[in-house]
Amino acid sequence: MAPIMDVHRPYCGSVHVPVEWSFTAATSYADPFNEVELDVVFSHRDGEQFAVPAYWAGGHTWRVRFAGPKPGVYTWRSVCSEESDGGLHGREGDLRIGPYEGDNPLFQHGPLRVAATGRTLEHQDGTPFFWLGDTWWMGLTGRLDWPGGFHRLAADRVAKGFSVIQLFAGLFPDAKAFDEQGALEAGHQAWEQDWARINPHYFDLADRRMEWLVRAGLAPCLFGCQGWYVHLLGGERMKRHWRYLVARYGAYPLVWCLCGELTGPFDDAEVATDEKRDAYRARTRAAWREVAAYVRAVDPYGRLLTAHPQHAARDDLPDDLLDFDMLQTGHHDRASLPRTVEAVVRSSGRQPVKPTLNGEVTYEGMQEANRQEVQRLMFWVCLLSGACGHTYGANGLWQMNTPGRPFVHAGGDPTHGKTPWEEAYQLPGSRQVGLAKVLLQRYRWWMFEPHPEWVQPRWSQEEYLRAVYAAGISGEVRVVFLPHLVSRVVIHDLEPDVTYRGYYANPVDGTEHPIAQVTPDSAGTWAAPQPPMRQDWVLVLETTSARLPA
Repeated sequence: MAPIMDVHRPYCGSVHVPVEWSFTAATSYADPFNEVELDVVFSHRDGEQFAVPAYWAGGHTWRVRFAGPKPGVYTWRSVCSEESDGGLHGREGDLRIGPYEGDNPLFQHGPLRVAATGRTLEHQDGTPFFWLGDTWWMGLTGRLDWPGGFHRLAADRVAKGFSVIQLFAGLFPDAKAFDEQGALEAGHQAWEQDWARINPHYFDLADRRMEWLVRAGLAPCLFGCQGWYVHLLGGERMKRHWRYLVARYGAYPLVWCLCGELTGPFDDAEVATDEKRDAYRARTRAAWREVAAYVRAVDPYGRLLTAHPQHAARDDLPDDLLDFDMLQTGHHDRASLPRTVEAVVRSSGRQPVKPTLNGEVTYEGMQEANRQEVQRLMFWVCLLSGACGHTYGANGLWQMNTPGRPFVHAGGDPTHGKTPWEEAYQLPGSRQVGLAKVLLQRYRWWMFEPHPEWVQPRWSQEEYLRAVYAAGISGEVRVVFLPHLVSRVVIHDLEPDVTYRGYYANPVDGTEHPIAQVTPDSAGTWAAPQPPMRQDWVLVLETTSARLPA
């Protein structure tokens, strides 16, 4: 994916596809990672510039990766903090970028951005992007074998319609620093044991996995670390960690997530009282605000940036440092439904408008609960309440369990379970959220708006489960989700001059059951017939022109 260029010959590449070449220092440094910073400034003929950080690759070598966002000729010049080093400073050349001619959507349509409405995501060329994420927290460790297991899992997720993979970059959740569970081949960890410097060999191994995801058309959502690491490393070292990630992966069509559980402590004693908790959260938010501003400044591409929270990212960081609001709403089966609904509705209603995404909820199989019907429930409730996409997770998969080697939590906390990832990735919920995405993509889903007033019984703060959820486009399409406890639904406000046809979609297998007639009364009210059997269902009312071309 990233062609290796010879620094002494003309360079060429394709739009959005990373190209890469190396620089060799003419001077020896005792501590190159900490002593030297190297940038390469790319200038398009139209005047636009990109100051791209290069990364230390070990020894005397630095490398730069660049993805030209538009065709044309770029001149480049290296700028080093050690101006006397002729191997690193003042090198110049040209780079010719032509059109991309392949079929990878991440290169064909470009990296992600926020749509003009402020509510959804799209590619750089304006093509809508449906975020269906999967959770591979430990995906950049040896717990997921390379290449066989990694390739197999990626292929399965592509086949099921996933578009994003959420994973950590070397500093992992729920484990102590330098826990062997976070190592890649040959025991490589992301940093040296004393935090003196980054370990480029770990990232050489991680590169293969990151590149494979992108080649497969899966956009990585790369987490820098777990939130408490900002105190362990300190602010300046955390900035260096993030500069390295931007240098190494910023050319990829990915999304940045500052950290996981931003205000979550490593040791619960730090938040044992309300006073301690408030103090910890205040200083942690302040530290991450500074790091987030740094990431904004050092990333030449302006890749989307968010944070994974304990509740809502917009509660932790100011709006100018977040491109979209990521939520976490619990793992307590259907008991997480009220919190989920309220969080999505609150987030999507905030000003200024930003996309809303539930980044963690009810992992399938967690606590021997949260089964596939709960995965369907959370997907549909979130999407029909204002979310721009959804992230799925499976217990056993997020921690990449293997037979006889379940993930062991820091401090000896009870494990979440022993299910191996090779069983967890086949849990039925992963296929069923993919089927849900397919159904929505028949329509202009990115223009959907929540319409709880369209249906009865509608959800309320008194009742979330014996209620239905609705969204759509007035006069075009209405999508209604019926949880398993609802067998009858009444549709309101049907337009008198619009003719709808209807069907029930089975969210378990994707089969459809047509409805003979949609005949509202003079007030625009229509009582839908009962679904074919007692379970959850999706009711769709559509006009003849509602579906997008195949």
